[in-house]
Order: sequence, then structure tokens, then C-alpha cells
Amino acid sequence: MSHAALAAPSRRRAGDGGDRLFAGLCLGAGILVLLLLGAIILTLFIGGLPAFRAFGAGFLWSTAWSPVEGREQYGALVPIFGTVVSAVLAILVAVPLAFGVAFFLTELAPPWLRRPVGTAIELLAAIPSIIYGMWGLFVLVPLVQQYIQLTIGDTLGAIPLVGFLFASNSFAGTSLFSAALVLAIMILPFIAATMRDVFGQVPAVYKESAYGLGCTRWEVMRNVVLPYTRVSVVGGIMLGLGRALGETMAVTFVIGNANRLPTSLFDPSTTIASIVAMEFPESLMGSLKQSSLLALGFLLFVISFIVLAISRLLLRSRLKG
Repeated sequence: MSHAALAAPSRRRAGDGGDRLFAGLCLGAGILVLLLLGAIILTLFIGGLPAFRAFGAGFLWSTAWSPVEGREQYGALVPIFGTVVSAVLAILVAVPLAFGVAFFLTELAPPWLRRPVGTAIELLAAIPSIIYGMWGLFVLVPLVQQYIQLTIGDTLGAIPLVGFLFASNSFAGTSLFSAALVLAIMILPFIAATMRDVFGQVPAVYKESAYGLGCTRWEVMRNVVLPYTRVSVVGGIMLGLGRALGETMAVTFVIGNANRLPTSLFDPSTTIASIVAMEFPESLMGSLKQSSLLALGFLLFVISFIVLAISRLLLRSRLKG
């Protein structure tokens, strides 16, 4: 028997040992992530437990936020409402823009223009959120105040049943609408980059076959590209939504930080992340206020989990279909 044949089992055993080590490291990394996530959730829940005990289930739908000693009252409805509404509005603005950018880069743009435009879109993701907040406060908010708010209010404010959503109750410019616009700009590069990459992965033969049948570019996109990439597209949108739900500094600059339930898109409000960022440094260790802020952080985790679960259900139903 040759030396090579004798050495083969030992090499396989060494290779098996390396595979087991690599598999163990990967398993350990996965377990570490779960442990860290569980530790964060547990810490927030334990920290927020005094607030849940003090206010009960009413904490979820109470609009009170009074840190006066001896008469402390805290509620989560206003920040929860602001978080969800601003994120949903941001998605409604960002998704069509991201789709347009991805469609242009993959189907319409000449080759020499695709790389610079794609790089510029990706660079938007590298800008710190506080820079977005400063830009929004000094540039976007005045534009909303002078041109968008009054125009939309005069045009849509008289519509029955829904006109109150566009009423100009405040002229400060900082509002849910301003926060949604800033969030839309921030999540645009994540969604657009995902769509561009997955659109580019569609086999060329599929699109060429559709073009050969006489389809237009839009028909190819609607009937070939989107059905082929819908799972990844929804995943990119959920990635952007998760970023919007947890954004802090940019929203803090432009939302107005008012602890009251807004009745119009142009009313100031607050979000879970912004109220925690604004008031956590001022809360005393072990106080009911600090516990309420930790409870809000726990609720933000719950909201993010619910959004992720809904996205998984949607993807599962689409895959089965």
C-alpha cells in the first residue's frame, strides 16, 4: 500500500477535526447572539417592571407624562403612536423612491452612470444620523414649514373625514411629517441598494425571453423581475422599517418632542427612541421615571419583534403561493 493511501485517512481525520471546530465556532457565535439579545430584553423588562406594576396595562394606552414628584404619571401611547406612524410614513415615501432608483440603475442608466450613482446612494448610508438631524432641522424643517405644510393644508384640509390629518395646528415646522421625511431619506439607501442588487441577480434569459415576446421594460419589471425577487425586496423593506423604528438622534431634532397625541401629520410628537434619549440622562437611578423609560425600551423591542413576525408571515404566505 502506498504512502499516499496511508496518509489519506489521517488527512480526512484532520479535516474532520477542522470541520467540527468550525461548526462549533459558528454554533457558539449563534448562541452568543441569542444570549446577548435575551440579556438585553431581560434587562429592559426587569428595569421596566416597577412601571408595569405601578400603572398596569393602562401604561400602554395612557397619554400622561408628568414627572412631578409625588404625582408621577407615565404612559406609552404617545411615543408608541409617534414611533409607528413616523416609521410607516417613512416607508410609504422611501419605497417608491428606492424602487425608482433601483429600476433606473438596473434597466435605464447607461453603464458609465451606474457606478457613480450607485456609490452616491450607498454613501448616504454612511452619513451619521445626527448629521441628518441637523440638516433636517436647518434645511428640511423650514421648507416643510413654508412650502409643504401650508400647501397641503390648503389643498387637502377641506376633504371630509380625513382633512383633519393635514390641518396646520402648529407652524413650528417640527412635526411627524418632518420626522418621516428625514427617516425616508435615511432608509432610502438600504432599500435601494437591496433592490438594485437583487434586480441584478435575475437571470438574463428570463428578461430576454420576455423582451422577445414583446414586453416593455415596465412589463418585464412587473411580471418577471418583481415576482422573482419579491422575497428579497420585502426583506429590504423590512430592514429599512427596522432602521426607521429605532432611529434616535435624527428624529429627536425634527419631531418636536411634544408628549401629546397628534391629530395632524404636521403636529409635533415624540417617539420611543427620542423620548428615551431626551429624558434618560435626567432620570434618577431607580426612579419611576427611569423605570418607565426602560419599559418603553422593552416595548420598542416588542414592536420590532411584531414587525419582523408579520414580515415572516407575509413572506411565508407568498412563498407558499
